[in-house]
Amino acid sequence: MTQTTSSPSLIRLAGIPYFLIAFIARLPFAMMVVGVLTLAVAVRGSISLGGLTSAAVGLGTACIGPLLGAAADRFGQRPVLLIIAVANAAALVLFTLAAYSEAPDAVMLIAAFAIGATAPQVAPMSRSRLVTMITENMPRSRQPRVIGSTMAYESAADETVFVFGPFLVGLLASMIAPWAPLVIGAALTILFVGAFALHPSGSHIAAARRADGVSIAPARELFRARLLVVVLGMFGVGLFFGTMLTALTSFMEDRGHPEQAGLLYGVMGVGSAVLALGVAFLPQGFSLRGRWLVFSGILFSGTLLLFFVDDVPSMSLALGLMGIGIGPTLVTQYSFGAAHTPAGRSATVMTMLGSSIIVGQSLGAAVTGGLAEKAGTAAALLLPIVAAAIVVGAGVANHILNSPRRLAR
Repeated sequence: MTQTTSSPSLIRLAGIPYFLIAFIARLPFAMMVVGVLTLAVAVRGSISLGGLTSAAVGLGTACIGPLLGAAADRFGQRPVLLIIAVANAAALVLFTLAAYSEAPDAVMLIAAFAIGATAPQVAPMSRSRLVTMITENMPRSRQPRVIGSTMAYESAADETVFVFGPFLVGLLASMIAPWAPLVIGAALTILFVGAFALHPSGSHIAAARRADGVSIAPARELFRARLLVVVLGMFGVGLFFGTMLTALTSFMEDRGHPEQAGLLYGVMGVGSAVLALGVAFLPQGFSLRGRWLVFSGILFSGTLLLFFVDDVPSMSLALGLMGIGIGPTLVTQYSFGAAHTPAGRSATVMTMLGSSIIVGQSLGAAVTGGLAEKAGTAAALLLPIVAAAIVVGAGVANHILNSPRRLAR
């Protein structure tokens, strides 16, 4: 494609309705882990079963999620999304029916695995679409800045739904019934994931790829160390989300208000979303390598305050500091993922990153819930520190792997 200096803006390319549809379509993905956990505990009265079902969701996403991304790269997003939207809604309803029936726990675990396996990862596929629009329609000189701003917006949207999703689950479960989050999630999946699949951008991206004859890089390119370290960093972020929310729930339960955990969690989420958007305005001299180290260091510093929290104000302070670090770190990781994507593998890579978050969240929620039940809140609060340390460690490895001297070799 011949580029011109008067290239259209991304909003004009995608259209405002696209961003609204893509935002709402993310909600079921953000609700499913907490929704499964809530229903299992409320109906079956077993925290351990709740943890196992959450882990099953993560296992399903880990096993199948990247394959769905690969299928989207090869066959286009539209057919893949339409199929998994129906399958995911069916899995959510099946899990709900199994929970309220006399079915054995194994049936619930199988349904939970199916929920994760068919999770419609709208966020990774949205990033794939937008990055492709940018690279195909804008001059190279504009691409880094626009991609950075796009990753900032997408990460802020993710932060918002990952905070609002658990809050919405708690609200629906308390106001209606424990089944409500999953049934409403199924309806949102059919309506908005379906709308996202049918949006004109879905066919445009696939058609453009075929018309340009862009070849798909071999699968081995997905296992390069520079990409895998980003996957590890995203897993650490997901682990942090799962451990922090579950430990926070235990913290508030000790104070007699477990239902307020989601509201307190929002202290971190709001700051994180704002700072994620602010990444677009950071100077270009502040390199991506440096951003990962600095902001993950702030996240880790915030988790260290958990050693000293003993009331809601001190917990709010710790969460606020964590929020300053987590949003920009997430933006930076997605930017590295976009930069290291092999040819024709955009949806695959973005789905790998999105799957890493949900796997980490599921594992974190399951392990932290069990630890809180057996050893108490103080022990559970140690796990977000471990998760943040993983994010920092991945950032250090990324800094080494992407050093100018190493890249030159």
